[in-house]
Amino acid sequence: MQTTDIEREIRTFLVNNYLFGRNEELRDDASLLHSVIDSTGVLELVVFLQDNFGIVVEDSEVVPDNLESLRTVVALVERKLRSKT
Repeated sequence: MQTTDIEREIRTFLVNNYLFGRNEELRDDASLLHSVIDSTGVLELVVFLQDNFGIVVEDSEVVPDNLESLRTVVALVERKLRSKT
């Protein structure tokens, strides 16, 4: 799966579920944790990533370094997908 495809799917999920369709409000490096999603949203995002990309996000990976922005979430998914092959 290409990075652009991963980013598009995650962006669509975030925009549709947390930004009421306002795509322009989601920058690649903007903080998700302080302005877009709350703690319940983090759990919903993790479930989406696991279900949509067929990966397992370990409890120890649910940290700001992996979920801070769209860019870091995409990087997490890419790493997880690479480790599956």
